[in-house]
Amino acid sequence: MPSSSEARPDASTVWQPGWPCPAGSILRQQRRGSSDPSYRIDPAGAHWRGVRTPAGPATLRVRQDPGGVVHADAWGEGAEWVVASVPGLLGADDDVSDFDPIHPMVAEAWRRRPHGRFGRSGLVVQSLIGSIIEQKVTGQEAFAGYRALVHRYGDRAPGPGEAMRLWVPPDADTVRMIPSWAWLELHVDPARSRAIVTAARVADALERHDGPVDLDRRLRSLPGVGVWTSAEVRQTALGDPDAVSFFDYHVAKDIGWAMTGTPFTDAELEEFLEPWRPQRNRAVGLIYSIAGGRPRRGPRMSPRTHLPGRTPGSR
Repeated sequence: MPSSSEARPDASTVWQPGWPCPAGSILRQQRRGSSDPSYRIDPAGAHWRGVRTPAGPATLRVRQDPGGVVHADAWGEGAEWVVASVPGLLGADDDVSDFDPIHPMVAEAWRRRPHGRFGRSGLVVQSLIGSIIEQKVTGQEAFAGYRALVHRYGDRAPGPGEAMRLWVPPDADTVRMIPSWAWLELHVDPARSRAIVTAARVADALERHDGPVDLDRRLRSLPGVGVWTSAEVRQTALGDPDAVSFFDYHVAKDIGWAMTGTPFTDAELEEFLEPWRPQRNRAVGLIYSIAGGRPRRGPRMSPRTHLPGRTPGSR
């Protein structure tokens, strides 16, 4: 565990949010499961991230004092970039001023949780790689695949990140050079690995997007990237409050059950959420916060014991 004698940060900032910001819960939006090797929470409650920034790798530590002030320190080549990203990462760019809860359940959830925000990492390709790995598999399988990718092809995080056992995800150049057989060793099937490698080849173009609508168009033009994957990327990379994960295994069913007692289809979910546009995913998050998911009456979906040879459709 890093001590008070650790190396001096390469960049630091102190930021006072303009609202009672729940920094920890917003930061956790970026974590890919509890075993994400690029994310740690230390015993003092500080959040640590290994980040592959456009300027290079960085270790970021974020802590919030009892008065709500956020203290951020960073080490590595990307330290200045990642420190500058902290307000956006904690939801400062998420405008809730025109959000209208409309429905009584959403209004009650908003009354209970008025300070939640969508944070933005600003890192499209890093988010895209993780989201493709999560396509059409169990969470257990997805998080294991992402962890294996980072451990095998990523780097140790700079500064005190190494002592925190923190890793930085691989960059696009590294990812596009991973051979097909190595993806199979990571338990990522050919359909998903092809989509990841294709995305890595056009990484620069994806990062040059002009906002959520343009990014959605660019992402969905790629083979193996559909509505669900685009939404997952826009949620974490851009903090897009309208990015609903349609075609998720649970979302439409859970929201339908919470609001009507009967699971929705995705078409019914889209119609139901239309009044909340352009903040439909905020409504989804608030409904989950108060109602949770529908009761599970059957067995959980099991991880696959083999990798399929055929190519499924885009998700």
